Amino acid sequence: MNSEELLARLVAFDTTSTKSNLELIDLVRNLLDDHGIGSRLVHNDDQTRANLYATIGPDNVGGVMLSGHTDVVPTAGQDWHSDPYRLTTDDGLLVGRGACDMKGFIACVLAALPQMTAAALQTPIHLAFSYDEEIGCIGARRLVEAMAGFEVKPRIGLIGEPTSMSMVLGHKGKVSFRVTVSGLSCHSAYISSGVNAVEYAAELIAFIRGMNRRVQQQLTDDSYSVPHTTFHVGNINGGTALNIVPRQCEFEFEIRNLPQQDLDALVHEIKHYASDVLLAEMKSRYPQSDIRFDEISYYPGLHTDPASAVIAYTRAINPEAGLFDGIGINSLVCGPGSIDQAHKPDEFVSREQLHCCDRMVENLVHRCRETAEFE
Repeated sequence: MNSEELLARLVAFDTTSTKSNLELIDLVRNLLDDHGIGSRLVHNDDQTRANLYATIGPDNVGGVMLSGHTDVVPTAGQDWHSDPYRLTTDDGLLVGRGACDMKGFIACVLAALPQMTAAALQTPIHLAFSYDEEIGCIGARRLVEAMAGFEVKPRIGLIGEPTSMSMVLGHKGKVSFRVTVSGLSCHSAYISSGVNAVEYAAELIAFIRGMNRRVQQQLTDDSYSVPHTTFHVGNINGGTALNIVPRQCEFEFEIRNLPQQDLDALVHEIKHYASDVLLAEMKSRYPQSDIRFDEISYYPGLHTDPASAVIAYTRAINPEAGLFDGIGINSLVCGPGSIDQAHKPDEFVSREQLHCCDRMVENLVHRCRETAEFE
């Protein structure tokens, strides 16, 4: 099957995040089996979703990893002009949920399996397909944990997110939290008897906003459209009535950091203010007061040195990716389609972009056949 035919089969699976991706993984596994390629699965806790990892070629050297996520975002509430889970063609555009983000890349990789297995690869090609990327890289984290124990790991990671086939050397990291502030309720006529959770939450939000202003002045990187680390509070909920001092307040915030900036230090500063300043004052009035941080999502930033071997290598196969970087796999992002089309109704990848990705994978196979690792 060519990449377009494979893309049609992949799009037909509704792999919306938090749903099972096992039917799609079974398809991939069967294709690998047909070519004599073994694979291993790394499941989630309830065995309803799985990451897949496979190696083509020698298993005693690092090689190149081609990585993509199998999940897609929901279509609910979007105005599609065709069935989102049936690939359709519109003037050279291949329309379907995930066609761009990022089943197009996976289809190109799978279409090259006959070439990969027919070639006597000197440098191995590894496949790494994950689940639940769209809700916080959940599957990839589980896969990275497993790969950390591998005796031999890939040297280079090519993450096939849609970049219009341009190489992207870095991306921001992100962490998000749900914060629950718990105080003591009472009648508003006697506010000194209570601990107002909304007001303390507001103080913490104001502190986060102040950090946003300060950090923007500390470090900038003009290679990003927003050239600095950002802090954002997205929602807040607390209180029951105006005449009742609120016992509890919840809000959610995120930090999107430049990869050069220490994300852990930023989170520590916020938590330190919450515990040592705000909570200390709250407990002096009501010992059972609490401020709890629950992590919603996390992934590290990626920064690849433009002079590194991974860039030269990728330029050789494509003349026209954070988590893996953390275990020593130098990564960059390059894949078919534009991020402008991702997550939108009538999501598409152009046939031209798909064929460009086909050529990149073909060039990779040729290089891995002709040369030992990175020579």
